[in-house]
Amino acid sequence: MTRAAADPALSQAHPPRVRPTLAASAAVFRDGRVLLARRGFAPGLGLWSLPGGRVEAGETVAAAAAREVLEEVGVVAAVGDVAAVLDFISHDDGGALASHFVVIAHAASWRANEPVPGPEATEIGWFAPEEVAGLATTRGLAEVVAKAARLVARPKTE
Repeated sequence: MTRAAADPALSQAHPPRVRPTLAASAAVFRDGRVLLARRGFAPGLGLWSLPGGRVEAGETVAAAAAREVLEEVGVVAAVGDVAAVLDFISHDDGGALASHFVVIAHAASWRANEPVPGPEATEIGWFAPEEVAGLATTRGLAEVVAKAARLVARPKTE
């Protein structure tokens, strides 16, 4: 328990300026290749990343990942296991906390629709997992894709 949670007066005297934002993404695989999107907005403008976004209230992270993939690139995906949990924390020029995103990345399989670019994903492509390390990507993407590829490839047990 934090000191602020234990002492409500402390939390009122020093309210946090920035709270963590929960987000979900999916490494969608089709024929051994992963779907990546070039980000159309900051943070990470112009970088390759997984389709994803904020989790809405009352929504599971898996449902959010599937919804975000559909909204961002038009693809229907079967979302599976969690591949990674990443913290993206940034500070302003004065050192104060500017943002904190907690992204839960899932392994997923393509089910329907061809991907289409849009405002959030200005370019899209299917890449072999080993190609990802050579791209300009969001932090840790190659490792997340490698973990997701292993999850998608493992045999299903009944």
